Amino acid sequence: MSVNKTMNTGISGLKAQEQALGVVSDNIANVNTVGFKHSRALFEDVLGSTSKTASGSGARMTRTQQIFTQGALQNTGVTTDLALSGDGFFVMRGSVDGAEGQYYGRAGQFNFQDGYLVNNDGLRVQGYAALPQGGFANGLGDVELNASALSPNPTTSMEMTANLDANATPPTAPFDVNDPAATSNFSTSMTVFDPQGNGHSVDVYYVKTTNPNEWEVHVLADATEVSTPAPAPGDDYVEISTGTLNFDGDGLLQNASAITANVTFGNATSQAISLDLGDPTSSGGTGQLGVTQYGAPSSVASQSQDGYASGDLVGVDIGADGTVSGVYSNGETLAIAQLAIAKFQANDGLARKGSNVWAESRDSGAPAIGPAGAGGRAAVVSGAIEQSTVDLTAQFVDMITYQRAFSANAKTITTADEMLSEVVNLKR
Repeated sequence: MSVNKTMNTGISGLKAQEQALGVVSDNIANVNTVGFKHSRALFEDVLGSTSKTASGSGARMTRTQQIFTQGALQNTGVTTDLALSGDGFFVMRGSVDGAEGQYYGRAGQFNFQDGYLVNNDGLRVQGYAALPQGGFANGLGDVELNASALSPNPTTSMEMTANLDANATPPTAPFDVNDPAATSNFSTSMTVFDPQGNGHSVDVYYVKTTNPNEWEVHVLADATEVSTPAPAPGDDYVEISTGTLNFDGDGLLQNASAITANVTFGNATSQAISLDLGDPTSSGGTGQLGVTQYGAPSSVASQSQDGYASGDLVGVDIGADGTVSGVYSNGETLAIAQLAIAKFQANDGLARKGSNVWAESRDSGAPAIGPAGAGGRAAVVSGAIEQSTVDLTAQFVDMITYQRAFSANAKTITTADEMLSEVVNLKR
């Protein structure tokens, strides 16, 4: 190797270590950047000649490789701060440095702006819109929150899980709508909602008949609140539906007549409310998922209805599966959208675009986009952010290593310079 070649080899080493120091500097600068993935410098030798006696021509830094390890999650308590636990990226659309397109990131410091879920640079987070009939749309779109009031939903179904005492005795007098408590064995009450969102109390009374395994069901409402069926003059209550329950010798519901109340509350639109009391064995059910007749005191385990009053948006909830739901003042929580998560064949092949986002490249492959937590995609953690993966201790050790390597390469150049000086002095 000539002296000049030695100097050039040293220069290649200086350049490689200088570029590597740049990688370390970038890592240290982003130690507090949310969702940042640290990088490392990759080197390779440079072949000077194919001759067996020839030495190499130095080194060069081939590329910067980002390491997509999981960062630590830090709780913030802010609902729209989202972290990903596992492999995957949030999908966003918008403009980065004037280039419109679809971008991917791990930094989940989001907020709602003009009704859209966006990151700090205004890129709109993508997801699947909730469908009115349930489930989510197939196509991607902006996650949009409608801040308008939630319209009321009239009750169409009442469900009940209860036990009727098998040892109860029939009342001495027939059931009387004006004295239901004294002419029944057991009762329960729940609030239903009319199409205008007004709540109305509906009482369900159970009467044991002379048949030991049969019960009558009477559904009553306040006479002052009901237009149809018209209450009798002077009545406090109006019976809006009735039916019969039959049980077998094991206390399981065997038959249940259809109990549906066709009722009009006040000046609201008429509505039909069905009363679901279980899964009769005669219809292929178990007979024990609703009302049963066991030898225990009559009691209600649970009851529900599907109506609600109007409500104002008071908050947002985001689940682990990426479901974004609006929380309303009437106690309802309704799904708005489900966040889309992208997964790539080679994360380190993504094109870094700055602003905490990456873009698809030929090396990364096309994204496989789907719901969070499905297909090996990351789960969403609400109220948390993913910290940078930069380890300051490791970065300072790398800095010292590159600095020493830089000094050593500089030494080969000064040594070669001394040798050239000796050659020049030969003539003297």
